[in-house]
Amino acid sequence: MFSLQTIFGKGDKFYGLLEQSAATVSESAKALHELLTQPDRGPVMAAFTATRAREKTLAAQISEELVNTFVTALDREDIEALNSALYKIPKTIEKFAERYEIVADRLAGVDFTQRTLVLQRSSEVVVEMIGELRRGLRIDPVKKLQDRLQALESEGDRMLLAPYRTLYVEGGDVMRAMLAKDLFELIEKAIDKCRDVGNIVYSIVLKNS
Repeated sequence: MFSLQTIFGKGDKFYGLLEQSAATVSESAKALHELLTQPDRGPVMAAFTATRAREKTLAAQISEELVNTFVTALDREDIEALNSALYKIPKTIEKFAERYEIVADRLAGVDFTQRTLVLQRSSEVVVEMIGELRRGLRIDPVKKLQDRLQALESEGDRMLLAPYRTLYVEGGDVMRAMLAKDLFELIEKAIDKCRDVGNIVYSIVLKNS
C-alpha cells in the first residue's frame, strides 16, 4: 500500500483542501433544510452565498496546487474528479435555493424537508469518506460508507414517487406541479452527486490498496 504522504505528494495539503470542500457540501445541505423550515430566508440565502464562494475558492486552489505539485503517486485525474464532483453538490443545492426563494409562496404545502434530510445525511457520509483518505486507504470502512450512500440514494428515489402522484393525479394546478417537480429533481440530483463522490473515493481505495 502506498503511504498517504506519497499518495498526495508533499505534505497533506490535498487532504485538507478536499476535507474543507466536503465540509462545504455538508454546510450547504444543512442550510437547505433550514431554508425550508425557518420563516426568515434572508440569513440562510446569505449563508448559501458565502458557502458557494468558499467552495469556488477551494476548487480553484486544488486545481492550482495540482499544477504546482510536480509528482503525485495518485492519478491527477482522481484528484481532479473528486474536486469536480464535490464542487457540483453545493452548486446544485444553490440552484434549488435560488429557485425555491422565487416560487416558495406558490408551493405552500409541498413538503421538501424529508428529501433534504436524506441529502443532509448523504452529505455527512461524503465528509466521512473524504476523511478516510487521510486515515488510510482501507477498503472495509470505505465500502460500508459507500453502501450507506447507495441506500440513501435508493431511499431518495422511493420518496420521489409519492409527491408526484399527489401533484399530478390528485392536484389540478399544472404549473404548481411542474415547479415542484423541478425542485424535487434538483434534490435528487444533489443526492446522486453525493453518490458520485463516494464512487470516486471507493475507486481510489481499490486502485491503491
